[in-house]
Amino acid sequence: MLSCAGTLDGTSYVTLRDSVIEAALEEPRAVIVDVSALDVPATTAWSAITSAHWHVHTWPNVPLMLVCPDSAVRDALRGKGITRQVPVYRSLEEARQACVAQRHPRRQRACTRLPATVLSAARARRLVHRWLTAWCCPAMISAAATVASELVENALLHTNSAPRLTVEYDGELVAVAVEDTSRVRAQRREDATHGTNPVSGLAVVAALSRSWGCTPKRTGKTVWAVFGPENAL
Repeated sequence: MLSCAGTLDGTSYVTLRDSVIEAALEEPRAVIVDVSALDVPATTAWSAITSAHWHVHTWPNVPLMLVCPDSAVRDALRGKGITRQVPVYRSLEEARQACVAQRHPRRQRACTRLPATVLSAARARRLVHRWLTAWCCPAMISAAATVASELVENALLHTNSAPRLTVEYDGELVAVAVEDTSRVRAQRREDATHGTNPVSGLAVVAALSRSWGCTPKRTGKTVWAVFGPENAL
């Protein structure tokens, strides 16, 4: 449950968006945002909510909900198309009831903070192997362990962080995520001379996973990848 107060505008847009994202990355059953005390002079600023939804809808796929007893505000949210992705409820109790009614996959989840040393990439591979073996998911160990190693190595190469590794399994999909303290977005870069992607860490991530992304946080970012049965090696 997040309670917002103050003015939502171009200055506070990123703070609200990243606060909602950060709450979702902790993977509660849902993130309920009470916006009843929020002043929004320009309705375009509500796109902070849809931006947060865009960042978390693939992974960690945590539902976002809004609460506002003011019917005029709810109408404004509907008018801007916000409620197509993020429903709005009249009360906290109504939002909670909607959350209980939703089906939530049971997830196995493990995370650890890795030291900022070159040995951490190999350690990430070993941890993924250990966790997915314990969760009876051997088919995706090779792809997930390789991607975990690449993401940790990227964090070590491009940031001064001690990366945080998270691995999940919901019975069908595996997710690997690495958090660092740099707000510079992770991007695949093209070779300007040949017009092709070099064999970089993120090229490997894209090739081995169903989808991947880079999610901003107030304290940095999380780069993640999701694997389905088609990614088994």
